[in-house]
Amino acid sequence: MQFDVVIVGGGHGGAAQAAQLRQRGFAGSIAILTAEPELPYERPPLSKEYLAGEKDFARMLLRPPAFWAERQVEILTGTRVTAVDAAAHRLETSAGPIAYGQLVWAGGGDARRLNCAGHDLADIHAIRTRADVDALIAALGEPRNVIVIGGGYIGLESAAVLTKLGHHVTLFEALDRVLARVAGPDLSRFYEAEHRAHGVVIETGAHVTEITGANGRVAGVRLADGRHFAADLVIVGIGIVPAVQPLLEAGAKGGNGVWVDDHCRTSLPDIFAIGDCACHANPFAGGAEIRLESVQNAADMAITVARAITGDPAPYRAVPWFWSNQYDLRLQTMGLSLGHDQTVLRGDPATRSFSLVYLKQGKVIALDCVNAARDYVQGKALVEQGVVVPVDALADAATPLKAHHPA
Repeated sequence: MQFDVVIVGGGHGGAAQAAQLRQRGFAGSIAILTAEPELPYERPPLSKEYLAGEKDFARMLLRPPAFWAERQVEILTGTRVTAVDAAAHRLETSAGPIAYGQLVWAGGGDARRLNCAGHDLADIHAIRTRADVDALIAALGEPRNVIVIGGGYIGLESAAVLTKLGHHVTLFEALDRVLARVAGPDLSRFYEAEHRAHGVVIETGAHVTEITGANGRVAGVRLADGRHFAADLVIVGIGIVPAVQPLLEAGAKGGNGVWVDDHCRTSLPDIFAIGDCACHANPFAGGAEIRLESVQNAADMAITVARAITGDPAPYRAVPWFWSNQYDLRLQTMGLSLGHDQTVLRGDPATRSFSLVYLKQGKVIALDCVNAARDYVQGKALVEQGVVVPVDALADAATPLKAHHPA
C-alpha cells in the first residue's frame, strides 16, 4: 500500500488532520492508521458521560462513516505501526508495509501502568480507550469498593461518576494535593472539598507500594505508611506514556514524546507529529518544551501541519485550553499557570461559580473558571496578549474581563 499522506493515530489529532487537509484542498491520497477497531471517536467522554451511561458510543464518533468515504480518506482500523524507515519513507505495520510521501504521527499515548507488586492482578483498570471503559463497566456491577490511583482529571472525573452511580470511592494522590500538575493550590483545595462532600475519601501524599490480591484478583491497596485499604477493583489514572517508540528507534529526536519545531516537524524528513505525543517549545509556557494532552492542542497542531503540507506555512501559536466536568461543576481553563507568581480570586467559591486568575510578573497567563463561562471566554485575549491588569480590577467580579481587553 502507498499513500501521499499517512496519519498514524485515530484520535482527535488524526481525525482533525485528515479533515483539515481536505478542507485546505489537498487532493492526494490519505490514510489514517489506528490500532483500535473503531473509527475516530471522542476521548473526553470516556471518563464522564460514557462511563456514566449517559452517552452511547455512536454519538461519540467524531465524524459519521460517510464523511470519510466522501472525502476519500481510507481508515485502516486494527493497524499498529511497528517500525519506521525514514529514509525509504516506509512503515512496517500489522497490516503489512505501507509507503508514504509525508507522515503525520498522531499516536497519542498509552495509559501509564503501575509497576508495584500486584500490578498485574485482574480488576486493575485504565481509562484511555473505549475497550478500557467497556471492561470497567462490565466489572462494576452492584455497588463496590473502588480505589482510584491518581488525582488528575481522569481520576477525579471517574471518582465523580462512580460516586454518583453508588460506588464507594477512595482516591490516592502521591503529591500533596489533587490537580497539582495543572492548577494552583486554591483550586485543588476546592475540588478536594467538593469530592469529600460527595463521599469520596481522598488521601494525598499517598504512595502505593502494593496491590494485594486473592486468587489472582484485587483485594486491596497498601500504602507506604503501612495502611491497607480493601478494594474490589482499582482504576489507575497516573498519566500516559507517549506512543512514539517507532519514531525514536528510527532516529527522531525526543524523550518525553517526540520533539517537533514550531511547524510540528520532527527531526526526520517528511515526518510531522501532533497532539499528546509532540514535545514542543510552547510560547504560553515561557518557551519551555512541553507536551500538552488536550483536544485543543491536537486540533490546532493539525491545522499547522495542514498549512505546511499545502504550502501555506504558519508557526504553531495557539492559547492552550482545557475542561473538566465533575458533578455539576464545569471547570474551564485558559492558558498555562506554570510559573505563576500571583493568584487573584474572582467571585466566591461558596457560590460554586468563580475564577482564579494567574499572573506572572503582573501579566495574565492563565485562568481557571468554575461555572464561570463568561470569564473563560473573555479571558482568552488577556492570556493571548499577556495583558497587565491591576489586581484590584481583576478581583472585581462585577466588572467583565472584556473591560480589560487591549484597545
